[in-house]
Amino acid sequence: MQENDKAVLVYSTFPSLETAEECGGALVDAGLAACVNILPGMVSLYTWKGARHRDAEVVMIIKTRRSLSARVIEEARRRHPYENPALMVLPVEDGSPDFLAWILSQTQTQSPGNPGD
Repeated sequence: MQENDKAVLVYSTFPSLETAEECGGALVDAGLAACVNILPGMVSLYTWKGARHRDAEVVMIIKTRRSLSARVIEEARRRHPYENPALMVLPVEDGSPDFLAWILSQTQTQSPGNPGD
């Protein structure tokens, strides 16, 4: 398997379940993600523009392939309400071969606009 065909996870946070579902659904529908997991009920503590914040957020974990990670980040950022959203690609070292194959089978392998997307 080529390095770009390996599964990766893209981690992000959203201000609400609704915004995460909208973005995640679009990623799945476009073939950029095999699946997204949305976990509500998270509390984030951080400093932004000199002020300390405590916000309720939801986590979204996007299952995709490395070759699509830049497009996933671009699309998620375009749909994201935050000025500087958390979007990080996390490598998958190993896993169930059947599940990893499923991720690859559910995601695009061709560039946008080509038949078969």
